[in-house]
Amino acid sequence: MAGRGPAPKDPAKRARANKDVVPLRVVEVEPAQKPDLPEFEVEVKVDGEPVMVPFTWPAATRDWWAMLDYHPLKGEFTELDWSYLLDTARIHAAFWAGSMTQAAELRLREAKYGFTPEDRARLRLQFAQATTAEVDAGTKVVSSRDRMRGVNRREA
Repeated sequence: MAGRGPAPKDPAKRARANKDVVPLRVVEVEPAQKPDLPEFEVEVKVDGEPVMVPFTWPAATRDWWAMLDYHPLKGEFTELDWSYLLDTARIHAAFWAGSMTQAAELRLREAKYGFTPEDRARLRLQFAQATTAEVDAGTKVVSSRDRMRGVNRREA
């Protein structure tokens, strides 16, 4: 007796021809430290002449960059990620300087890093958060009697 149940269906006769899943390739990388926002100069016209002046990061962009310290995946970002996010910071700065044409690109770039709950759902990311009740209690509730321990019933 070879096995249980009927023999497998011939793959050529199947209604759905799902492709085999491509195996996941795991590559080891070294996480990198978050860099500071760079200092650089931009060209502006003064009396029709090009002049180089220091770029000033908008306060909103400095706050946005500081917020990345709290990103749950920060410890996994490589130098390539930080380079991409520095470019995104420049787009963020242009957006906050009034260039509304940058909004779509900014949204797309932030989505790649799961900035909104919808983006995280699309990336299949879920951030685990310990509740204070679990941490403070230190014990697992196993029955309704345990939950109601210490509650006195009042007679009407």
